[in-house]
Amino acid sequence: MNSKLLVRLSLIFNYMVFAVLLNSVGAVILQVQRTFDVSKAEASVLEGFKDLPIAIFSFIVASFLPKVGIRKGMLIALFAVAGLCFLMPVVADEFWYFKMLFTVVGISFAVIKVSVFATIGLVTENTKEHSSLMSTIEGFFMVGVLLGNVFFSLFVNDADPSSRTWLNIYWYLGAMTLLAAGLLFFAQINESESKREDTNAKEEFLDMLRLVIKPLVLVFAASAFLFVLIEQSFMTWTPTFYQDVLQVPASMGIQAGAVLAGALAIGRLLAGFVLRRIHWLTFTLVCTVLVGVCVLLTLPLTANQPELTEAITWFNAPFVVYLFPILGVFLAPIYPTINSVVLSALPRYMQSSMSGLIVVFSALGGTTGSIVTGHIFEAYGGTNAFYFSLIPILALCLVLILLNRQVKMQVA
Repeated sequence: MNSKLLVRLSLIFNYMVFAVLLNSVGAVILQVQRTFDVSKAEASVLEGFKDLPIAIFSFIVASFLPKVGIRKGMLIALFAVAGLCFLMPVVADEFWYFKMLFTVVGISFAVIKVSVFATIGLVTENTKEHSSLMSTIEGFFMVGVLLGNVFFSLFVNDADPSSRTWLNIYWYLGAMTLLAAGLLFFAQINESESKREDTNAKEEFLDMLRLVIKPLVLVFAASAFLFVLIEQSFMTWTPTFYQDVLQVPASMGIQAGAVLAGALAIGRLLAGFVLRRIHWLTFTLVCTVLVGVCVLLTLPLTANQPELTEAITWFNAPFVVYLFPILGVFLAPIYPTINSVVLSALPRYMQSSMSGLIVVFSALGGTTGSIVTGHIFEAYGGTNAFYFSLIPILALCLVLILLNRQVKMQVA
C-alpha cells in the first residue's frame, strides 16, 4: 500500500476511535443521570473533565511532541485509553469513575489531535489539498460519532434505568483502540519537516506562547471557541433534549445524537469537494447563517407536542424529531475549514504549535458550551437552552469576517 495512503488511513481511523470515546459524553451524561441518580448540572461537568485536560495538556504536548515523535506519542495515548476501557466494566460503580475516564481520554486526545493536525501538513502539498484532507478527516470523525451513538444505544436498557449493562460497551471500545494502535504501528510518518533541530522543548513551548499574541491567532481563537461552544451545546445535550423535551425513550435519544452526527459527517465530507470551488469565507458565513435559521425554524415545533397513546419510535415520532438534526449539515464544515485556513497560513514547523493552540481553544469552548447549556437546561428547559445558541452564532459571523482580514495580512 502507498505509504502516504496508509498514513492517511491511520489518521482517519485514530480520529474515528476518539470520536466515539469523546462524543460518548452525551450518552454517558444521560446514562449517569439514570443509573447513578446524578443531576443535569452535576452531570454537565463531565464535559469539563474531558475538555480541560485537552486544553491543559495541549500546551505541553505541542511543545515536546516534535522531539518525542508524533507516532510514538500517539501509540502511548492509544495504549493508555485501551487499558482504562478494559477496566470500566469491572470497576465503574460510581460517578467519579467516569470523571477519571474522560480525563484520561482528554489527555490522550490532546496527543492525538495535535499529532493528526501536524501530520496533515506533512502529507499535503498546498492549501486546497490541506483543506480537503482536513474536512475529510473531520468528516470521518463525525462518522465515528454517529457509529458510537448507535452502538451505545444498543447497550441501553430502557425498561431498567439502574441497569449497568451499558458499561459492557467499553470491552469493545478497548478492542477498537488496540486495533487503531496496530494500524498506526505499520504506518511510516516522515516527521523531519515537523521539527527544527536548533530548538529544544522549552523553546518550542515559548514559541507557542508567542503565537498567542499574533492578531491572526487571537481572532482564530475567538472563532474556534465560539464554534465549539455552539457545536458541543448541541452534540452533548441532544440525547437529554430528545428524552426530556420530545419525550422519546433514552435509547432513541442517544440514536438522535447519532443522526445529528450523521448530518455533521455528510456536511464535512461534502465540504471537502465544495471548498475546492468556493472561497472559505463565503462558504462558512452561509453555513453559520443557515444554522441560525434551522434553530429558529425547528425549536418552535417542540412546543405543544401531541400526546401519543403508544410508545414513540422512529416510525411514529413528531416531525421535529427528524427535522432538528438537519442543522448539523450546515454546522459541520465551519470548524475544519477555519482550522485549515489558519494552519496553511503558517510555516510547517509552526503547525504543531498552532495545532496545540487549536485544541486548547476548542476544549475551552466545548466545556463552556456544555456547562452553560446544562445549567440553562435545568433552570429554563431544553428549548430555551438551545435558543441560547443564537447569541454565539451571531458573534461567530462577525469573527469570521475579521479572521479573513487577518489571513490576508498574514499571507501578504
